[in-house]
Amino acid sequence: MTVLKNILLAGAAIALLGGAASAADLPRRAAPPVFVPVPVFTWTGFYAGFNAGYAFSESDTLRTTGIGALQNNVNAGLRRANVKLSQEGFTGGGQIGYNVQFTPGSGFVIGVEADAQYTDLQRTQTDSIFLPVFNPNRLTNTYRTEVGFIGTVRGRIGYAFDRVLVYGTGGFAYGDVTHSVGFTTGAPTTYAGSRSSMETGYAYGGGIEYALPTESFLNFFKSSAVTVKAEYLRYDLGSRNLLVASTGGPGVGYNTRFRTEGSLVRAGVNYKFGTY
Repeated sequence: MTVLKNILLAGAAIALLGGAASAADLPRRAAPPVFVPVPVFTWTGFYAGFNAGYAFSESDTLRTTGIGALQNNVNAGLRRANVKLSQEGFTGGGQIGYNVQFTPGSGFVIGVEADAQYTDLQRTQTDSIFLPVFNPNRLTNTYRTEVGFIGTVRGRIGYAFDRVLVYGTGGFAYGDVTHSVGFTTGAPTTYAGSRSSMETGYAYGGGIEYALPTESFLNFFKSSAVTVKAEYLRYDLGSRNLLVASTGGPGVGYNTRFRTEGSLVRAGVNYKFGTY
């Protein structure tokens, strides 16, 4: 009896060990990996940034006419009818704006942008004229023009190829403009005029912008994206007549017409906040 009991206990132990070994051979059920989709870049959102570049004027011919009999001095070349006064220099400033992209990834983008920048556009030219056949004195003509800063408020429309945006832009422009003219006969200034005012007009152009990786070394402000751009803008602030009035000379004076227009070629960095 005891022998039978021992045989039964041994068989049960072997069965238990065999079941445990079989269970160990079965595949374990682990939780499936969590799929985290890579976010699709979108240009939608608010941005702010900086720009710097090169500014130059285009239609820079000053045109002078005499009032009444003083037109004879213009005809004789004592006061030049046309004077080229080109300008060029540095420009730098900042911009803010907001974009809306209709379809993330690639698609149309519209937006609005406002900017303001200092412009190193200034030029002074002095002509010394001696024509004794018409006047025994040496005449000096001095012209000065300056654009201190330019600002714009523009719409933008473009097409995004994922992180590359190609766009056109256009809208309102304004600028601080100074013009002055002085005509002398001998020593005294016999005719003079100047004006400094905020002029308005329009601007248009286009550019290309690229979104860098978020972890770019340029991302000082921990924004959702950093973009770099290259842009061309043409501005036109219109034409104005300046009265170069008599300060003791004969007649009323002269009219000199200035036209304020030119171009900005610049690069910029924007910091985008909001959506990825």
